[in-house]
Amino acid sequence: MNPARPPLAVLVKGWPRLSETFIAQELVALEAAGHAFEIWSLRYPTDVKRHPLHDRLQAQVNYLPEYLYQEPERVWRARETAQTLPGYAEARRIWRADLRRDLSRNRIRRFGQACVLAAEMPESVLGLYAHFLHTPSSVARYAAIMRGLPWSFSAHAKDIWTSPDWEIREKLSSTEYGASFGATCTAFGAKHLREMSDDPARIDLIYHGLDLSRFPAPPERIWRKANDPLRLMSVGRLVEKKGFDRLIEALALLPADLDWHWTHIGGGGLGDLLQGMAEDAGVADRITWRGACDQPEVIEAMRQSDIFVLPSRVAADGDRDGLPNVLMEAASQRLPILSTPVSAIPEFIDSGTHGLLSEDAPKALAAAICDLANDPGKTAEMAEAALMRLRQEFGMDPGIARLSERLNAMLNGA
Repeated sequence: MNPARPPLAVLVKGWPRLSETFIAQELVALEAAGHAFEIWSLRYPTDVKRHPLHDRLQAQVNYLPEYLYQEPERVWRARETAQTLPGYAEARRIWRADLRRDLSRNRIRRFGQACVLAAEMPESVLGLYAHFLHTPSSVARYAAIMRGLPWSFSAHAKDIWTSPDWEIREKLSSTEYGASFGATCTAFGAKHLREMSDDPARIDLIYHGLDLSRFPAPPERIWRKANDPLRLMSVGRLVEKKGFDRLIEALALLPADLDWHWTHIGGGGLGDLLQGMAEDAGVADRITWRGACDQPEVIEAMRQSDIFVLPSRVAADGDRDGLPNVLMEAASQRLPILSTPVSAIPEFIDSGTHGLLSEDAPKALAAAICDLANDPGKTAEMAEAALMRLRQEFGMDPGIARLSERLNAMLNGA
């Protein structure tokens, strides 16, 4: 196979993204498994830093027009080419039906990006694979119909829980315009999608797992004593579903005699609001906001911490986490975990065995932090159990093997 003419086009929202290491890990592993593909990104990168993992990818990266008005000549030229394709009229009919139910600029932009994708993809492309069931899958679907190709997707969290039911059902339809297959990374999400599909067998549960070869061996920790300073840390975007607002309230409720410090890693739109909350609560001097960090920086921070806290919750619009990879990353460094029983988190953490799962109410979070702080021995046992579970049940290789099998079947069928 000539890698200069790849048979697979992979769509992503943006490339590279610090918050989506699970996508980078998967694509690097697919290359190692022999898959040749090009990446087509809907957006240009906004992160200043990159993970070392991004530099391992050999695939060519192409950027579609992020906003159609920014590249009008490219868009109109692509539309003229797309209009000559055998499936253009049908793709336009389906898009117009979608537009009537979702009259938005985003929906218009999706069709324009699909025209560019259909016009510019190499002739060698035999199928498309989109990361996320919402916008990237829409672009992939319209372009696939234009070119008469199969398409598939990987669904994660927000794309499952905030997409309208009518759109999910049509993308999961077993008709010729539905996805060839869909992968999702949690049993919680897989159950929901199978219930919405007319052919549940086309939905695969494929855990991302963790490629432990990318991480240093866990430190031989010197576990803190009950009266030692407590170093808490979190990694996650500053958005509603991560629950950091409630964690700040919880930190303000901790006993006066507990010497603690919390470090947060990650970017996001709620940064100013949360820092203001910390000041109002009188805990700002005990918090370090590090912003976006690359993976070596994240792992080093984990190795220097005592407890990892991720207080995930369901946002007002229904958005929620799936199974956050940072929980597995924390486990890989023998770092005790405190989280919440939201979505698929209990698929990795049995509360009391592999960590603690608390309600997301501030009082409950504060009590759970105190429980972990006051019983270092039990906390150490749970961290060890989470590390063993990660090694035994959440490795990367089984999922990559299944995904590779699905992609090969789609391409061979084309």
